[in-house]
Amino acid sequence: MKVAEALALRADTQKRLEQLKQRLVKNARIQEGDAPEEDPAELQAELEKSAQELTLLVQRINRTNAVTRFGAGTLADALAERDILKLRYTAYRELASAASTSQSRMTRSEVKFVSTVSVAATQRKADDLAKTFRELDTRIQETDWLTELSE
Repeated sequence: MKVAEALALRADTQKRLEQLKQRLVKNARIQEGDAPEEDPAELQAELEKSAQELTLLVQRINRTNAVTRFGAGTLADALAERDILKLRYTAYRELASAASTSQSRMTRSEVKFVSTVSVAATQRKADDLAKTFRELDTRIQETDWLTELSE
């Protein structure tokens, strides 16, 4: 199995766990004398089985990422870099948005707000980070489709 396939399976399993949790919560309490729509014990067993499968899958993905060469480092290094790029991009995008918020004043006596940062420069920084993120993400995805998942 390729890493990309394992990542898709991980996402599916995470969704499945969330659905099982919601079904468990829905059947946690019923009116006295009624029967639950689903057996909570069966749902718990299914949740535990899915959680164990997810644990093993994530461990295999992590092991693969730690040993797969990517540029001067590993795929795990690139993933950390990508995560931080996304965080930085989001911060600059939100900063540009907050700084460019327009304000309408009815009278001259109302408080006037001014931007403390250059909106254009901040937006350019956000755009540059977004481009770097996309390029790195594309290279990571390519590597994921070419790399076999470790045992």
